[in-house]
Amino acid sequence: MMKTIILALFLALFVFGQPTGTLAQSPDKILKKAVKALGGEKALRSVSSRQVVGRITRLEDGATGNYQMSTSNPNLYTQSFDLNGFETASGYNGKSAWTLDSRNGLQTLTGTAGRDFQAEAGYRNALWLNYKKDKVKVVYDGQSSLNGKKVDSVILANAKNSKIKIYFDSASGLPLREEITTGDSIKLFDYSNYRNVDGVREPFTVALTIENQQYAVKLDQIIHNRQIENAVFDFPRLSDAPLPDITALLKQVEANEEKVDEILENYTYTETQASREVGANGVLQEKEVVKHQVNFYRGYQIRRLISKNGKSLSPDENKNQEKKAADSITEIDNKVAKRDARAAATVEHSAKEQVGTSGARISIGEILRASKFVNPRRERFLNRDVIVFDFEPNPDFDDSNAKSLLKFFGKTAGAIWIDEQDKQVARVEAVLVENFNVAGGLVAKLKKGASFTLEQNRINDEIWLPSSADINLSVKVLLVKGININQLVRYRDYQKFKSEVKDAKVDAPNNP
Repeated sequence: MMKTIILALFLALFVFGQPTGTLAQSPDKILKKAVKALGGEKALRSVSSRQVVGRITRLEDGATGNYQMSTSNPNLYTQSFDLNGFETASGYNGKSAWTLDSRNGLQTLTGTAGRDFQAEAGYRNALWLNYKKDKVKVVYDGQSSLNGKKVDSVILANAKNSKIKIYFDSASGLPLREEITTGDSIKLFDYSNYRNVDGVREPFTVALTIENQQYAVKLDQIIHNRQIENAVFDFPRLSDAPLPDITALLKQVEANEEKVDEILENYTYTETQASREVGANGVLQEKEVVKHQVNFYRGYQIRRLISKNGKSLSPDENKNQEKKAADSITEIDNKVAKRDARAAATVEHSAKEQVGTSGARISIGEILRASKFVNPRRERFLNRDVIVFDFEPNPDFDDSNAKSLLKFFGKTAGAIWIDEQDKQVARVEAVLVENFNVAGGLVAKLKKGASFTLEQNRINDEIWLPSSADINLSVKVLLVKGININQLVRYRDYQKFKSEVKDAKVDAPNNP
């Protein structure tokens, strides 16, 4: 049945999705032809870093200045130029993306802009060579004319809905233009004057369009495989103003956790999970949407399904959900009773049990030991003053006896935003920098590149609670089945009430 549906969709795309009189080209063949034109896959993969220097001219007024661009495998990238003392720069350091200009200052890129820039950083290092491994959809977008040349265009669309469109010379196979989406804007790179550098053909003339400003870039030198310090890609240090000690700040955040848990007991909210998939046309589509009502009881979360794909549950399904909620409450009561009994038997064991009510929770104090924190800076986020810093695996952390979840955090890199006044987490972005095995790989194996983003909002001027989570990962279960998870989770309808559980009911009161 599934094969029939896929075949029907393919035929519909082939018949109706192409311009009249034009047959669909194979995007894979176009990319292979481009690889050959650029020097071959072996030569392209041999480039581990790239440094570009030249001069840039703004066409509007003729202002000129220096232009620089650097890349370093697997995904480090920075580009900068100055015009009459006005500096513009951007970069991705493997943990977070940033932008700097003399008008708006330095800021971390978040949302779609950060997501798209990270995709661009990966593309600048490997082009499309890893698109199959990275599960990037490649879509043929038709044939057209560009600067008097016939071109074939191909769209690269990743699982996070970041898109890069490339126009290839139909005759030579060389890339002539890139359209790179960054948030709400599109950057254009037009290439010409290709020359041979270490067996790779590189463009030495670039027509650049950024935010409707047009620039002409003439490159003087392109250097391959010179070692580049990671600091080149990090946030520029603009001020010597003192920042709070990161370790002390995170300990304050940790101290707030118990207070937040107590407040959270009085809240209910809805959680909507949308499973997504990039279609054959390169468009990210929602495949299934489920909605839950979430309550808390004695420190545990109770989730009750309330709709599927926009449709409310049937009476029988509602009854089944009520039974599950009742069973959850009974199970929680039993867990708490056993925990209290153990706590009464030994104070030492009780102290160990306080790590987390769910048994899986990891405190920020533990994460401190597993991660290394760098690049602290002050920014504005959601109209609040925040401290932002990057984190990466701590090479000195011994995870031999650590919990599985802590081991996972010890293999991630990313950035964290902390509200400076409330000492609560406002946003976290993280990516798995190496494969992670669950139970030695026998149960599951998460592939390198898995990522998640969690964003929170300030609710009722007392607590930061999740507003959205973006999860993207590939996992192999029981050494056999490979599963791709691409979900957007939205948290809404926060209501505060005094939590009471009667007759195994967990619904919120009528008048919260």
